[in-house]
Amino acid sequence: MMAMWQRTVALALTAISMAMSASVVQAAGAAAVAATGAAANPASAGRPTGTPIRLALIEGMSGPFANAGAAVERNLRFGVEQVNAHGGVKLADGAHPFELVVLDSKGSTEEALTQLRAAADRHIGYIMQGNSSAVAAALIGAIDKQNSREPGNRELFLNYSADDPALTNANCSFWHFRFDAHAGMRMAALADVIQRDRAVKKVYLLNQDYSFGHDVSSLARSTLAAKRPDIAVVGDEFHPIGRVKDFAPYIAKIRASGADAVITGNWGNDLTLLVKAAREQGLDTKFYTFYGNSLGAPAALGDAGVGHVIAVAEWHPNVGGAASDAWYAAFRARFPAAQDDYPVLRMPLMIETLAAAMNRAGSADPTAVAKALEGIRFDNGFHASWMRADDHQLIQPLYVMEMDKVGTPGVHFDNEGSGYGFRTVLALPAERTVLPTVCQMRRP
Repeated sequence: MMAMWQRTVALALTAISMAMSASVVQAAGAAAVAATGAAANPASAGRPTGTPIRLALIEGMSGPFANAGAAVERNLRFGVEQVNAHGGVKLADGAHPFELVVLDSKGSTEEALTQLRAAADRHIGYIMQGNSSAVAAALIGAIDKQNSREPGNRELFLNYSADDPALTNANCSFWHFRFDAHAGMRMAALADVIQRDRAVKKVYLLNQDYSFGHDVSSLARSTLAAKRPDIAVVGDEFHPIGRVKDFAPYIAKIRASGADAVITGNWGNDLTLLVKAAREQGLDTKFYTFYGNSLGAPAALGDAGVGHVIAVAEWHPNVGGAASDAWYAAFRARFPAAQDDYPVLRMPLMIETLAAAMNRAGSADPTAVAKALEGIRFDNGFHASWMRADDHQLIQPLYVMEMDKVGTPGVHFDNEGSGYGFRTVLALPAERTVLPTVCQMRRP
């Protein structure tokens, strides 16, 4: 495996330069801005020497979801390093590097707000968070107030994972941009696969007891009613987030219900421990998940997950194509340890898109950059997306995938050295993922 990766990395420069040379970032009606590939040779760009543009990551770096926080930091750092390697942000006074500032929220909304105030005191204009929709909602509210009170010290919120649909619908904000598909978009993609799986007759809903988990539950019910009204929901349960150490009692309830499938939005250790308990109890039930391809879940399931775990994401390593493979090779070269192998494409691309918006605006001022982000299009050669101006929701492809052993058809790469990976069962182009919005954006 190591020799294969060495060969892949050696070919990355050639593959990217061939497959990604036509990549561009642009806004509707605006001049196109050339976009560099993730593994392209940066030698000609030069190192940025201007004052660093600081990006604050406010996330749980300690506590029950510290592993998720660490994975986020790796992905964002990869994006920052790539932008800096290609010359940074080009403004009138020269080229500026990005600087990642990590602030530990300890998984607490209150601590996240404290860290947000600390970022404002340091005049950091860009805030990144995603591993809790409840925290995201609190940050959006606080940033709205901050920007109203201190127009000379505004902040822009870049959301890479908080999937509560309300954040780009009824509670949308000019100062918030979401780079992940929201829960409704993800559920619609999963339901397209469930619709074709006629073996599923009974479904159990199990989710974390907070806003996002409740969204997944209600969306599952409404989407199934529309696409598979014959399916019976035989359980709809919520558990404390980050506090359950043994999911065996929940697995027993699922077994007793006779469910053919489980739908869960669980993430982090709440997902890993859930699928581990399912394996230990020999539960022969399909898991339709939002994050079943992540953070130890494949290794926890092992053979029990083959053909039983379905996940949805904007990308995965077995999407295929020279540019995608080369991007993954570059990530693996940067983070070679198996436990660090959790690439989340939208996170580095969020950083690259931000740099492109600053280049387009000719400014690092959050207000100017927010206006440049509206309608921006980014294409890295294998993943084209655009930021819908109406609600600041990124529109991008989605893939529904099924777990299998590495080496089987469609599973060239495994996840986190587990020996198990995912194959695509449904690929939705960006335009097929679009859902309506009720956002009434108020702009400064």
